[in-house]
Amino acid sequence: MKVAVPVENGKVCGHFGHAPQFAIAEIVDNKIGSSSLETPPPHEPGVLPKWLQELGVEALICGGIGARAVDMLNAAGIKVIAGVQIDDPARAIEEFLAGNLAGAQGPTCQGHGPDHTCSH
Repeated sequence: MKVAVPVENGKVCGHFGHAPQFAIAEIVDNKIGSSSLETPPPHEPGVLPKWLQELGVEALICGGIGARAVDMLNAAGIKVIAGVQIDDPARAIEEFLAGNLAGAQGPTCQGHGPDHTCSH
């Protein structure tokens, strides 16, 4: 299994669609095996879910994410664990693998218009 975490400045990025990099971890025997930092293609609706699916990602751990992105990721077979408040990507993955990661199973952001006020 591969797990992805959006990363900015070495920390879990506050918003999925704005992450400059993604940590991609291969899980072996319920532990982090190999991992890499990948630069995503430019952000456009639907591009990141397709890119993550092409990388073989099966789970995404993130902070903020919108409903449309969650729907597209789920349609691509990627489980979304959102609203994560852990800064360290490796620790977030370890908590996920241990079954200790409390996160939303859906969107945490309601929109991105001029009045966008969510907390990420």
